[in-house]
Amino acid sequence: MVQIKPFKGIRPPAALAKEVASRPYDVLNSAEAKAEAGEKSLLHIIKPEIDFDPIINEHSTQAYDQAVANFKTWKANGWLVQDDKEHYYVYAQTMDERTQYGLVAACHFQDYVDGKIKKHELTRPDKEEDRMIHVRNQNANIEPVFFAYPAQDEMDTIIRQVTASKAPEYDFVAEGDGFGHKFWVIDDPETIARITEIFARIPALYVADGHHRTAAAARVGAEKKEALLKAGGTYTGTEEFNYFLAVIFPDNQLKIIDYNRVVRDLNGLTPAQLLSALEADFIVTKKGKEIYKPAELHDFAMYLDGQWYELKAKPGTYDDSDPIGVLDVTILSNLVLDKILGIKDLRTDKRIDFVGGIRGLKELADRVDSGEMAVAFALYPVSMKQLIDIADTGNIMPPKTTWFEPKLRSGLVIHSLDE
Repeated sequence: MVQIKPFKGIRPPAALAKEVASRPYDVLNSAEAKAEAGEKSLLHIIKPEIDFDPIINEHSTQAYDQAVANFKTWKANGWLVQDDKEHYYVYAQTMDERTQYGLVAACHFQDYVDGKIKKHELTRPDKEEDRMIHVRNQNANIEPVFFAYPAQDEMDTIIRQVTASKAPEYDFVAEGDGFGHKFWVIDDPETIARITEIFARIPALYVADGHHRTAAAARVGAEKKEALLKAGGTYTGTEEFNYFLAVIFPDNQLKIIDYNRVVRDLNGLTPAQLLSALEADFIVTKKGKEIYKPAELHDFAMYLDGQWYELKAKPGTYDDSDPIGVLDVTILSNLVLDKILGIKDLRTDKRIDFVGGIRGLKELADRVDSGEMAVAFALYPVSMKQLIDIADTGNIMPPKTTWFEPKLRSGLVIHSLDE
């Protein structure tokens, strides 16, 4: 059963919430972040390389030091202020008239170590180390991770009561994407205690987005535990450094969108030869110049030489009883990217790139038509059930399988490892 707790959040005054809050560090490149960041934006803390002209290396010591200095400045200026009591918080996001309600809480690193916080992706050591440096230097979790939990009727009731009983602390629509963000503080002691009890009965949480941040936070917690014991201190497991920041959503409110692929060349084949090779494992149907979007599992769209095609995987080319074999990313990787195009490792091969479905399928066509890429593939989205099945069986999804939208807004609340 998982351990969560309330915490003393560090967050902006209501009048500054929209100005401080930002998109996550890994959604924008440095140039985009510099262009988007206002004076008080959290981007100055999570992407501090933008404070330099020209922009410096985001992994440099100078950038990490600037992040620490900026965090101190934001607190000194009153742009970020710590609550004087421990709270849970409710964070609601609205996209396309669909709203999902998450509980903002502190999760225990030992649950990650013990496999009670379940992952479905591998992490890259360099990205994990980068996130560790930020947490270690700031002594805080600046950005939350995105978790799911098996939906609970009682938690749904509590969230409804909290959000109906008072106006939100924050309520704004983000510029650019138009997504709505609302935020409530749970300050009733009985409600706080009951939430902790409910989660103590939940067997597992699932990492939806933020595998590197989760792994990094767990490693920092373990480091601090080891340092305390080495210094002869008494370790209780309740120290604040054991916990890290998460927003936890009921699984039945979440929606995964497609995560698509573009490839730079055809591995020496002509378009006609590629189409011929695909017919061994797929029913190939030409759809024309109008965008074709996959309609069901094992149905793919391909954009090649100015035309869209439907690729329907033939029976026998996949295994619906295998939690990994049933995935369309597995089918595409095995039967097309590897078998035909010679792409063996999605993590390291520079011939392939990935496009989140939020950008739309026109983005795929544009990248092929520009000559940058030779072919594009659109996939039917993975379901939450597939994600949970994979995590529960200890399997790992292929890279770049899930894209959750909307992304969590960073800067609405921060968790200090001190108290």
